[in-house]
Amino acid sequence: MSIIDIEAPLHTAHRDNHTHRDVNGGWLRPAVFGAMDGLVSNLALMTGVAGGAVAPQTIVITGLAGLAAGAFSMAAGEYTSVASQRELVLAELDIERQQLRKHPVDEMEELAELYVSRGVEPALAREVAMQLSRDPEQALEIHAREELGIDPDDLPSPMVAAVSSFGSFALGALLPVLPYLLGATSLWPAVLLALAGLFACGAVVSRVTARTWWYSGLRQLLLGGAAAGVTYVLGTWIGGAVG
Repeated sequence: MSIIDIEAPLHTAHRDNHTHRDVNGGWLRPAVFGAMDGLVSNLALMTGVAGGAVAPQTIVITGLAGLAAGAFSMAAGEYTSVASQRELVLAELDIERQQLRKHPVDEMEELAELYVSRGVEPALAREVAMQLSRDPEQALEIHAREELGIDPDDLPSPMVAAVSSFGSFALGALLPVLPYLLGATSLWPAVLLALAGLFACGAVVSRVTARTWWYSGLRQLLLGGAAAGVTYVLGTWIGGAVG
């Protein structure tokens, strides 16, 4: 039995509402995960230092230093990573552009064979490849999509990636420091605010996953809490050992 009912009518509701979520996460994924990274790393850093029974001022300085160091590190790493990826893609596109210029017939046949491998009849595949190859820029875009899996018109920006990573990490890392900046003198307000932030970030991540908001939020809260707990124990042990 065929899995496709070719006799089924095209319902208006299906035609108008047949949409899917962005499975790549778009901007939401890197922003939320950057904030969670800042939250977990700075919370764990601060709880580790607090475990050594240091003064609140030391914890504040540690938190702010962790915020700055982590944000700059994230921005530099993201810029280098995206810039390197972009340079590699541009180099591959240049190679493909040269091949299209030097061997247009071979490239057209290559595209036709690709369509044939996907179930298109040979004559039709060759006709489609011939029509698409008439425009060099269109041909380059199609070959890039089919062979490299990229969109030449939608390459990531290193600067945008760096700035967004810096901002999201800094925002997340600021949460555990904020209670101290507002006058708190104990660790608990910072921990509670950070855990609430982790739950919120996890809940937001559920928008690009199949999990419920409360499951995703609780999972992130438990993981971040475990990291903070372990570093606090280590800080207590190290503080007692060197004290």
